[in-house]
Amino acid sequence: MAERTVAIASRVGLHARPATIFTQAVAAAAVPVTIAKAGGAPVDASSILFVMSLGVGHGEEVTLSADGADADRVLDELVALLATDLDEEQK
Repeated sequence: MAERTVAIASRVGLHARPATIFTQAVAAAAVPVTIAKAGGAPVDASSILFVMSLGVGHGEEVTLSADGADADRVLDELVALLATDLDEEQK
């Protein structure tokens, strides 16, 4: 099982728009991924409700885990996504 830890860059944390973008990317990856807050239980990262229920704020760290042939690639892409401010206006 592959794991990555990343600090959330979005200024509102992993809520609303950032959570939607993240969960859609997880669902498109076709690899089971979990996300956990430090000291918390992992939840299904493709579920918007589970992800938002973690209450992850800006700068807090989460750990992503995945299993499968493309797990490392998928996690690298998801880490890059979470390390970006997904609330920033697209130009």
